Amino acid sequence: MQSSASSSSPTKFFYGWVVVLVTFVALLISAGIRSMPSILMVPFETEFGWERSGISGVISVGIFLYGLVGPFSAALLAKFGVRRMMVAALAVLAGSLALTPLMTHLWQYQLLWGVVSGFATGMIANVLGVTVASRWFVQRRGLVVGILTASAATGQLLFLPLLAHITVNQGWRYAIYTAVGVVLVLLIVVAIFMRNHPYDVGSAAYGTEEVVKPEPFRGSIFLTPLLTLRDALRSKTFWLLAGTFFFCGFSTNGLIGTHLIAACGDHGIEEVTAAGLLAFMGIFDLVGTTMSGWLTDRFDSRKLLFWYYGLRGLSLIFLPYALDATPAMLVVFSIFYGLDWIATVPPTVKLAAQTFGKERAGMVFGWVVVFHQIGASTAAYGAGLVRQISGTYTTAFVTAGFICLIASLMALRISKNASALQAKA
Repeated sequence: MQSSASSSSPTKFFYGWVVVLVTFVALLISAGIRSMPSILMVPFETEFGWERSGISGVISVGIFLYGLVGPFSAALLAKFGVRRMMVAALAVLAGSLALTPLMTHLWQYQLLWGVVSGFATGMIANVLGVTVASRWFVQRRGLVVGILTASAATGQLLFLPLLAHITVNQGWRYAIYTAVGVVLVLLIVVAIFMRNHPYDVGSAAYGTEEVVKPEPFRGSIFLTPLLTLRDALRSKTFWLLAGTFFFCGFSTNGLIGTHLIAACGDHGIEEVTAAGLLAFMGIFDLVGTTMSGWLTDRFDSRKLLFWYYGLRGLSLIFLPYALDATPAMLVVFSIFYGLDWIATVPPTVKLAAQTFGKERAGMVFGWVVVFHQIGASTAAYGAGLVRQISGTYTTAFVTAGFICLIASLMALRISKNASALQAKA
C-alpha cells in the first residue's frame, strides 16, 4: 500500500529526528550500564574476595551474549516493533540491576550481569541503531549510523567518572541504584516518544517522497537469522568483515573498556581519574565516529577501515609507554584512541549493505557484531588472565596493537564491487 506524500517539505518537521534522539539516548545509557563492571572489578575483589580472572569471566560472558543476541534482535524488532522490544529490554535490565546489591556469590553475578544483562543490553545495541537508520533514512543514512554508533560507544565511557565517584565515595551499591533510576526514566521516555516506522506518523523515509507501509515480518524469529548466516558464510566479504570486527572488539570494549581502569591502578592512577580518561575518550569518540559516518557517505569504506585499524594499532602499541610516562602522554593516547574507538562501524555497515542488500543488512551486521563480541569476550577474559599471571597488562596491549595492524591489511582485501546476495523468498 502506497500513497504520495512529501517528506522534505520545509514547513513539516521530520519525526525521524525525534526517533534518532530517543535511540541515541537509549544506546548511550544502555552502553554506559554495560561498561559498569570495569569500575566494579576492584570493589568486588575487595569485598567478596573474587579473583580477577573470575570477575573477568563474568564480563566476558556478558560481552559475548550482548553480541550474540544481535541477529535475533533484528528479527524481534521486525516482528514485534522497535518500541515494544525496547520497553521490554529496559524492564529486564532494570530488574537485573535492582537485584545486583543482593548478590553474595560469583554465580549470582554471572547470572545477573553475564546472562540477563548481556541479553537485555544486546537488544539495545548497534543493531537497533542500524535498524532505525535503515527504516527512517535514505539520504544521510551513513551520518545517522555514525551518530547512533557513537552514542553506543560513548556511553561505555561517558558515565564512568560519575559512577566511579559514587562507587568510591558512597559504595558500589549506590552506583547501581543510580543506574536503576536512570533506566526507569528512559523506559518511560521510550514508551511515550518512540515510533516503529515512518508510516506510523504518516511520513516517508528521509530523502524519499512516498509513504510506504512496511511489509510484515514473515520469517521465523530464530530460523531466519540462522538462514541469513548460512548464506552469508558463503561470502568472502562476510568473513573479512567478521574477522576485522573480531579484532575491533578485541581492541576496544573487551580490552580498553574492561581493563584500562585496572591497568591505570597498577600504575598508581586513581580510579576516578582513570574513569575520567575513558570519558575523555568517549567525547572524542562521539566526534570521530560521527565524522566517520560522514566520510563513509563519500569515500571508499575499505580504505577508511585500513586507516582506522592501522592508527588504532599504533596507539595501542604506544599505550604501555604512556602509562609509564607523564600524565600528558595518557591524555594524548585518550584523544588519539578516542577518535578511532569505534569509527569502524559506519564503513562496515555500508559494506554489509552493499554486499547483502538493505533488507538483510541488519541481520548480517548482527552476525558481524557477534564476531566483534567474541573478540571482545576473548580480550576481557584473556587480558585479565595475562595480568593475573604476569602482573602487567603490557603484553595484552601490544598484542592487540599488532592484531589491529593485521586487520588494516585484511580490510583492503574486501571486494570493491561485491554484488548483493539474492535473498530466498
